[in-house]
Amino acid sequence: MSQITAQQIKELREKTGVSLSACKKALEEAHGDQAKAIEVLRKKGEAKAVERGDRTTGEGIVASYVHSNNKVGVLVQLGCETDFVAKSPDFVELGKDIAMHIAAMNPTCISPEEVSEEAVESEKNIWREQLKQEGKPEAMLEKIMEGKEKKFREECALLKQPFVKDSEKTVEKLLSDAVLKLGENVKVLAFTRYTF
Repeated sequence: MSQITAQQIKELREKTGVSLSACKKALEEAHGDQAKAIEVLRKKGEAKAVERGDRTTGEGIVASYVHSNNKVGVLVQLGCETDFVAKSPDFVELGKDIAMHIAAMNPTCISPEEVSEEAVESEKNIWREQLKQEGKPEAMLEKIMEGKEKKFREECALLKQPFVKDSEKTVEKLLSDAVLKLGENVKVLAFTRYTF
């Protein structure tokens, strides 16, 4: 196995924001390959994000975004564990990015479970009519309706939407990446979108 240098560890830390010891272990596991080491850290980070998900977020910021036409504005309450992280440039930037995403994508709630039953029932009535007109067999209707409901809930929910600046990842993934980088639980606690 090739010797891992301090320079390699430093570069990986700058890219990921993870501790030096974690960077060293990841580089050793990846045999010095930076890209593979980042993947190792991300895999481990996902586990950390889940572990940290139960921690309280007693600190944070209110981030805002107003679109250039002054017709759409968003306030987001973004929580973390410590005042130190809340004041960090990365956390503040994350808040602004999420506010901008909400302005662009107009989610109605944070998670799929929060989509109102009234909205789901209203959509189900439309889907039933569409499926009848398409002549779908009665036996398949329930399965199709389940799939449509799942998709509808995800489209409405902030966490499941593709992130507006990088459609390869969801807002949920953006937050779990932030947990890895910042070393704390990070949550969207609330948001309000204003329009004219």
